Amino acid sequence: MKDVLSRIGIGSATVDTVLPSSTVRAGESVDAEVRVEGGSTDQDIDAVYFAIETEYKTDEGFKDAIVEQWQLTEPFTIEADGQRRFETTIDVPRRTPVTTRSTAVEIETGLDISMAVDPEDEDHVEVEPTPRTQAVFDALSDLGFTLRSSSCQATRGSLFGTSASFVQEFEFRPQGGEFAGDVDEVEVVPVFDDDRLTVYVEVDRRGGLLAEVTDTDERHTKLTVEDADAEAVRPRLASAVRDLS
Repeated sequence: MKDVLSRIGIGSATVDTVLPSSTVRAGESVDAEVRVEGGSTDQDIDAVYFAIETEYKTDEGFKDAIVEQWQLTEPFTIEADGQRRFETTIDVPRRTPVTTRSTAVEIETGLDISMAVDPEDEDHVEVEPTPRTQAVFDALSDLGFTLRSSSCQATRGSLFGTSASFVQEFEFRPQGGEFAGDVDEVEVVPVFDDDRLTVYVEVDRRGGLLAEVTDTDERHTKLTVEDADAEAVRPRLASAVRDLS
């Protein structure tokens, strides 16, 4: 009876991942300890697996997305009331979304158990931007822009030159500086391709209601960011916004 109950999740093994901090940075690694606790009966574990997950907006609503997933262990048996510990390093991909009020990211750890409910552990993490993405944000701040909102959205055709199913868009509004009063908002989309960061920039001008309805107030460009240097990025961003305003 215990074996039957464990197969439907009652008295089954459990898994818990312990991170040194709830904050991680995209593009960097974090050490973790995975703790597997045996249930009321011996169970064969096919694998311990990880997945970094988020969600993005589509025309039909929101869809779950796996940023990255991988297997930690080979098959093993966890004895009843037994304990296993695994030390590992989690590589957080550069393309992992930056967490904001509207964007959440979690690390899911699961036990793959044949013909049974897979025990899972979910850890919500705060994801900070890569140094180069942070340089873009700092440069926009220097130009008088503040972050208004952010969201992950399904890619629109081949505009962003990526095979990923979604991108993260950040909307900035001018609170001062030379663009206040002329630019409604600037939207940036960071896209990583191998070791290169391409930032797509869209500028919404204050062109009046007719322009907004017809979307003629929107213009696009892109630039490549080589270094995490806000001072180097700032004049290029300023020039791009100026040209598109």
